[in-house]
Amino acid sequence: MGRILIFTGKGGVGKTSVAAAHAWHSAREGKKTLLVSTDMAHNISDIFQISIGKEIKEAAPDLYLLEIDPGYVLENDFREMTEAFARLFSVTGMSDEETLSMPGMDELFTLLKIMDIYKSQEYERIIVDCAPTGETLAFLKFPELLSWYMEKFFPVGKVAMRILSPVSRAVFKVELPGRKAMTDIERMYMKLIGLQELLKDREVTSVRLVCMPEKMVVEETKRSYMYMNLYNFAVDGLYINRILPDDIENEFFNDWIRIQERYINELEEVFAGMPVYHIPWFDTDLNGTEGIARIDNEALAGKDIFAVHETLAGEEYGKTEEGYVLKVHLPFAAKDGVDLHESDKDVIIKIGNFKRNIPKPDVLRRMGISSAKFQEETLLITFSEKEG
Repeated sequence: MGRILIFTGKGGVGKTSVAAAHAWHSAREGKKTLLVSTDMAHNISDIFQISIGKEIKEAAPDLYLLEIDPGYVLENDFREMTEAFARLFSVTGMSDEETLSMPGMDELFTLLKIMDIYKSQEYERIIVDCAPTGETLAFLKFPELLSWYMEKFFPVGKVAMRILSPVSRAVFKVELPGRKAMTDIERMYMKLIGLQELLKDREVTSVRLVCMPEKMVVEETKRSYMYMNLYNFAVDGLYINRILPDDIENEFFNDWIRIQERYINELEEVFAGMPVYHIPWFDTDLNGTEGIARIDNEALAGKDIFAVHETLAGEEYGKTEEGYVLKVHLPFAAKDGVDLHESDKDVIIKIGNFKRNIPKPDVLRRMGISSAKFQEETLLITFSEKEG
């Protein structure tokens, strides 16, 4: 079983350098490793000081690089799937180009590319350098969001296929997707389910957060951790980057060192129980394999950085005397900042600008939410039989 490590953090914290150091470390262990950039502002080619292009390129023994171009991936790896999407949305009058330009499509096919690479078993470890945190969360949650919409769509779609399709073609002159297209879409749905399972498989996929000891970065890192838990992604590592050495004899830097110490202590406190790695602020630009090796040697050497660390499940169901309880781990969430709603088929949780629809298991669809409370950073939602 391979490993996938996903690195993210606020823009400018050095996540690409940290991801590159992990890929370098992995390759030095003799593990065939792929470092993937999903950030549209690719810069792993800058760090390694080589031209990569649109295909996988070998950078060193056992170390390979890929800067994903979603348009290229769409055209060369998922042509059948893009055609199926185009047929599906043709009923709306959207052109093929408009269909594939819908928000989230680039992210979807980028993730599908990573899943295909993982399933090929060609690489033992895949290190993913993602965009800043907000974009990464949108990137990771899109497959779940799209599959949720597809679940709502399928019952209507199948009826339309059997009943409306011939009538529409003859009377309304509208080209509905045929059975073959529907099969393509069903296949796409199964790929989405497989993608979700891979991203949330805690034995395979881990999210690692990179930050710096500064107030704004610390607060965003805490929020990012909360949102990752809302969507049930395993976060099992924190990297505090650009730590000033404590032996600088300069009053200006002494003040900065004291500020950094305060936020380092806060991060270690609030992320207690999770591996926390300290990375110094180096005295020069870290470019090329020599610079990457320096990060590895001074911050990662001797540490089991690819181990699977136990993390709290973001969501968990349990049986109670009244019915069932859903536990959603939400570290750093404020009680008055969480909105909770339900529909017949979903539990809907909203925090700030992020909303998640958690589908109810079949056994809960005859039940309703009877109570909800916060306890030790966990939202406890109790379900019981509906009256009447």
